[in-house]
Amino acid sequence: MTKKTATGASPHHPEDPAALRGIFGQNLKTLTAPYGSVSALCRELGINRTQFNRYLSGESFPRPDVLHQICRFFNVDARILLEPVEAIYTTSPELLSHPFLSGFFGSGPTAVPEDAFPSGFYSFVRRSFIDDALFTIGLVYVHREEPYTFLRGFEPRDALRSQGLSTAAGSREYRGLVMRQEEGVMALVTHRSSLACSFNFLTRETSFQSNIWEGYATRTVREKVTGRRAARMVYEYLGPGLQRALPVARRAGLAALEDIPLFHARLLRLNETFR
Repeated sequence: MTKKTATGASPHHPEDPAALRGIFGQNLKTLTAPYGSVSALCRELGINRTQFNRYLSGESFPRPDVLHQICRFFNVDARILLEPVEAIYTTSPELLSHPFLSGFFGSGPTAVPEDAFPSGFYSFVRRSFIDDALFTIGLVYVHREEPYTFLRGFEPRDALRSQGLSTAAGSREYRGLVMRQEEGVMALVTHRSSLACSFNFLTRETSFQSNIWEGYATRTVREKVTGRRAARMVYEYLGPGLQRALPVARRAGLAALEDIPLFHARLLRLNETFR
């Protein structure tokens, strides 16, 4: 049974409007922390920056339609008005700690050391799954919420547009779980409410630069005459700040071979069959 205060209110459901606004503002700060640029986030959300700052500071609540938009974007529910977001997340069952998987997943694979795969922004490049003549350049953000390491990014608009797919932020966003492997790291990545995902494996390239990982990405789709299900991939660590990430974000999308850094193209081994 939920403990009540002397006034009859649950300690996690304060009746004071100012306190409620404070909880919501703090939750927004937690949810927006991985994004770096509030202005860019507001553009993705379609919310006025000044009004969004009022939400962050606890000065006001959003309208129901705006709240729905925020909840959908961050994949949370309206409890962010009442409860700390950490408490909302911890109410979900921990799949990887389920007794049936004990000893098979657990803390070993999910404990990814910072020196093995640092938190921050990464650029990546791989051959397009759809068009062999083109390459996909993208940007992802890796962050940690104990005990897990997460990955988040957005599909390039032109890649979705060329397939006749929606270019809305909710359709472009993908998220993933990063796990430690014997020779590197892997990530299971999926779009919102999707029944398809991709598997990524990366191992550090140590010959020249310590901030480069090479590996491959595969899609969980059936084999087709056209298109690829697997492609070699290169990740480059850009650091935690936006200075090196923003230029990559601006040129993210489909690119020709001449637009790919020479060293990255060499690691993709384009003249060798993927095995």
